[in-house]
Amino acid sequence: MDLDIIERFVNSWLSAWNTHNVEAVLAHFAEDVTFSSPVAARVLGGDGTVRGKAALRAYWTEALTRVPDLRFELVGSYAGVDCLVIHYRNQVGGLVNEVLVFDGPLVVRGYGTYLTDDRSAPAGID
Repeated sequence: MDLDIIERFVNSWLSAWNTHNVEAVLAHFAEDVTFSSPVAARVLGGDGTVRGKAALRAYWTEALTRVPDLRFELVGSYAGVDCLVIHYRNQVGGLVNEVLVFDGPLVVRGYGTYLTDDRSAPAGID
């Protein structure tokens, strides 16, 4: 992955989240995206896997109503061949890795991952 493209992606992604602009975040994702997260399991129930852009929009919109102070601070980003890891600290001080797998310029799979020793509400959602 081109480092300039990665830097622009990460900056855009962070800005969109920090302004709570779900549509701007979704602009980075394919229509048939699959996203898995333990936070999705808390918010939606089930196995924590969200399928499709419309379902992802609904999940993130609901999650933002539960975390009105959401804020991410970049710790680092890590590039692979067709993937990117965004390491950040969230508004409750939790360290998170967002693992994003690309097909061309769009994310087709994503994984929200949290420290295994953080058994509380890792994203501030009880």
